[in-house]
Amino acid sequence: MSDSTTDAGRAIGDGNGPYDFGELTTSPDDLANSHLDLGSVLMPVVEGGQVTVEMTAEHEPEAVYLVTPVGRIGMHAFAAPRSGGLWREVVRELAESLRTDGAQTSIEDGHWGREVVARVPGGSHRFIGVDGPRWMLRCVASGPEEGETELAQLSRAVLAETVVRRGDDPHPPRELLPIVLPPVLAEQVIAAQHQMSEEMAQDAGVDPETGAYPARPLTEAPSGPVPDGEDAVVPGGAVDQSASATVLGGAGASDGEAFVDDDLGDPNADAGYGEPHDGRADDDGADDDGADDDGAGDPTPSRGSAMSRFRRRRRR
Repeated sequence: MSDSTTDAGRAIGDGNGPYDFGELTTSPDDLANSHLDLGSVLMPVVEGGQVTVEMTAEHEPEAVYLVTPVGRIGMHAFAAPRSGGLWREVVRELAESLRTDGAQTSIEDGHWGREVVARVPGGSHRFIGVDGPRWMLRCVASGPEEGETELAQLSRAVLAETVVRRGDDPHPPRELLPIVLPPVLAEQVIAAQHQMSEEMAQDAGVDPETGAYPARPLTEAPSGPVPDGEDAVVPGGAVDQSASATVLGGAGASDGEAFVDDDLGDPNADAGYGEPHDGRADDDGADDDGADDDGAGDPTPSRGSAMSRFRRRRRR
């Protein structure tokens, strides 16, 4: 896009997201309590939601999700060619991979173009992709079938307020951009890993009363200095939700993910993405077989938070 809005920069809430960090006029300080800063992605939190961090076996952050009343939303940013069009390629590959894994898969038209929907017993996964300058942002919304429509609306509202920080480091196309946890969330991960280690040392972490591995929500905020200012921590905001995050060791699913068919595997894995293209990082080698007609007009200006706009839609 090369219009006057782009030349003048963009501000959160103008309805033109997802945003490239380099074009954003909104101050990062203004995003401290509305967005979760994950390094490559700044993700808006949802009122009434909870942050969940999924760790690899090597104790590295693999994914961060927003668990909402209607399902789970995750955002991943990938390096992309300068020529764009990566999501167009991914849609075909992803849909085929999901069908092979046993999901009932369809492609629907959405605000940004094609959306891949994979339905499994009891629920669905919706994949929404947006191409940006040298990046591609992928949203995955997973939830029970009775809330599919509401979750789709909410995930689009969250996507419209998400910010991508691509950085200048070279990355081959399709490579997942790194996740960096903010200090408050990193403290929660350290505390959770320590707690897990202690429990594993005590009879392999089995609960002596139930014989099961208990859930590990962290309800206490980490110790440390509080940022200056009366309103430094907004109740329910990004800092508050980070301080009460749930940490999952390895590829586990939260209670809200119980509907997922085991045969489908992890909906947030790089299904259909394949290996990065050969050649130099940020190569312009993406296929350019003509732009898709997404059928989306100019976006409606945003008013309020993602959850506020989602609720307004429900009342209509």
